[in-house]
Amino acid sequence: MGSTSDWETMRHAARILDALEVPHETQVVSAHRTPQRLYDYATDAAGRGLKVIIAGAGGAAHLPGMAAAMTHLPVLGVPVESKALKGMDSLLSIVQMPGGIPVGTLAIGKPGAINAGLLAAAILATSDEALSARLQAWRAQQTADVATDPAAE
Repeated sequence: MGSTSDWETMRHAARILDALEVPHETQVVSAHRTPQRLYDYATDAAGRGLKVIIAGAGGAAHLPGMAAAMTHLPVLGVPVESKALKGMDSLLSIVQMPGGIPVGTLAIGKPGAINAGLLAAAILATSDEALSARLQAWRAQQTADVATDPAAE
């Protein structure tokens, strides 16, 4: 994530990954304030065994795109909601990548972070049968948890 304040949003991705028993790491890597840290993180990610990067950022939100420019790994961008523009600035910054540098862009805020965790797990599950089973069980439980009686919730 681009700053410690982004953790309020990005913790939801970590929570999903924890629930699905997907090993992961969380770090603050700012495209603007720690450019060398970003360079080192993105260029070394595959060599350290990472398979997918979830990058959450607000405002100018350059972190996902810059990370994607420096690695062949899939990068999932989560626009963090900003105070000034409610995350629209972040969304537009992440989604408007030039052709050739893809960033899978999710929804603004908590829903985007949740879905980034689920999408990262789904990507990894294509080559991990145990994770695939856990993901399928998680989704089945999500379905089972939907009440049929609106007064019951």
